[in-house]
Parts: sequence; structure tokens; C-alpha cells
Amino acid sequence: MLTNIPNLLTLSRIGSIPLLVGMFYIDPPLGNWLGLAILTFAGATDFFDGYLARAMKQQSLLGKFLDPIADKLLVSSLILMLVAFDRIPGIAVLPAVVILCRELLVSGLREFLAGAQVGVPVSRLAQYKTTLQMLMLGFLMVGPAGPMFGPLTTTDVGVIGLWIAALLTLITGYDYLRAGLRHVDDMDSKAEAQSRIEAQEKPQEDQPAA
Repeated sequence: MLTNIPNLLTLSRIGSIPLLVGMFYIDPPLGNWLGLAILTFAGATDFFDGYLARAMKQQSLLGKFLDPIADKLLVSSLILMLVAFDRIPGIAVLPAVVILCRELLVSGLREFLAGAQVGVPVSRLAQYKTTLQMLMLGFLMVGPAGPMFGPLTTTDVGVIGLWIAALLTLITGYDYLRAGLRHVDDMDSKAEAQSRIEAQEKPQEDQPAA
């Protein structure tokens, strides 16, 4: 399963992270544009791994496990590098923090529910959010090496998009949290019901035989 095409694409997205990080240490504008090219490749694999898995009927549990991890590793690494190299300026760090916190929240929630054999499907809005995130991070990756968009610089466009992505992140994060807590409540209710049944059966078991 690890060597099928969809999973190889997902693994290539993880493998692109060290290359993307390395582009920050190459002088602009070359490093900026090479970084954008690598990010574009990674974003393309995010689309094609799922598309090919469905088209080729090669969907697997490994792919479902690796795909969200690859996305979160890529986004988190890129945000940290953008902050470290001052490509996310000033107060724009706040939406970046929101995005990172949401990724940690959803990862923890998925891990907990996976132990209970409960899946949380990716919503359509979450897919749009991921696409917008990748697009805006691309603008920030290019940063000062990019063109002007009327009165706005490339960084300005990226920052505006980052705020919008953070808003979508809050909405989708709340949806995931609500769904997760609903499953937790159901699990607690079942556990309490089982405990009551066991408590009722125990006295009967402890009674001496006539």
C-alpha cells in the first residue's frame, strides 16, 4: 500500500518540507520563487493523491492516515518559517497562531476518536479552508519579491487572505470540536449505562445459592 501512486504523492508532500525550509536560506528573489514552486507542487499533490486514490480505487487506511498529517506538517512548518523570517508581519501573527492551534486541536481530537474507532470526515468548508491557506501562504512565501497588486504588495494580499483563512479555521475547528464532543458524550453515556448494568448484576451474582 505504501508504494501505490496516491500514497507516494502524499509522501512526496512530506518530503518537500525540508526543501521548502531550505529555500528560506537562499537569497531573494531566487529563494522566494523556488519556494513558491515547491509549495505549488506540494499543493498539487494534495489534490491528486485523493483524486487518484478514488479514480484508481486505491483508497487505504494508510492514505487516510498520512494525508491530514502531511497537510498539517506542511502548513505548520511553513508558518513557523514565515514568522521566523519576518514574512508574516506584526499583528498578522495572530491568524497564524489561530491556524496552528486549530491544527493541534483537530489532530488531538482525531487521535482520541481514532482510539474509539470513530472517524471525523473532512468537510467541504475545511477543504476550501486548506486551499485558501495554501494560496495565501504562497503569497507570503514570495513576499517582497512579488509584484504589486494596485496599492497592495504581495505580502499585503497574503496577510488579508491569512485573516480570512483564520476565520474559516475557527468555523471548521468549531464544527470538528462539536462533532467530537458529541461522540465523547455518546461514549460517556454508553459507559455509564454499562456501569449501571454491571452494578445491578453484581448483587445477584454475590447472593449465595439456595
